[in-house]
Amino acid sequence: MTSTSINPMNPITEDDIADFLANTPDFFERHAQLLSSVHLMSPDNHRSVSLQERQAQMLRDKIRALEMRIMDMIRHGNENMIITEKLQKWACELLQTPAAERVPSALKNIELRFQVPQVAARLWGVADVFADASYAQAVSDEVKQAAQSYASTFVGASSGIEAVNWLQVPAQAASVALLPLRLTKGAAPFGLLVLASPDAQRFHSGMGTDFLDHLAELCSAALSALLPAKA
Repeated sequence: MTSTSINPMNPITEDDIADFLANTPDFFERHAQLLSSVHLMSPDNHRSVSLQERQAQMLRDKIRALEMRIMDMIRHGNENMIITEKLQKWACELLQTPAAERVPSALKNIELRFQVPQVAARLWGVADVFADASYAQAVSDEVKQAAQSYASTFVGASSGIEAVNWLQVPAQAASVALLPLRLTKGAAPFGLLVLASPDAQRFHSGMGTDFLDHLAELCSAALSALLPAKA
């Protein structure tokens, strides 16, 4: 048996012990009695347990954590499926609606299907037959420029946003989502869809906007029927 001398000026640290055990996998095979003699404090009931029992507890905790992650994935998958079905039904109903009624139909169904408290929209450059509709009222150059600057959906606080005044009750809009309506990605927008909530966290700057972007694409495609026909 070899002995290891300990230099008092350079004592063995916990990291040294950890490195030794990590690099000597057969240590506990040669000293199997330590597995039953070493006791640790259990985090569950604060009683002393053997190393083997503690390892079993750690494995059970890992299994429970994995089960929770799997359940979360299943739940999110089900929620995404429900949202996708709602979006598909909304798009189908909108495409079956006469062009003159598509904007009010789109707004009403967004409110009902996706529980959005307030929704508004304005289009510019529509065909003459739709020019007198409420959604075709004049829009300032500032709003058009803002819509042009949004590469995708804008989400955040409503303060200082002119388009919020299109809502029925602007004072109750704490957060908004602004969806520019475009014929193709990167094209100049021909309209702007506004979703608003009294909840400041409903549409916040840190949220993902994939769903809202898809909603904008479908809405753009359906409402493009209100634009003048190309020669």
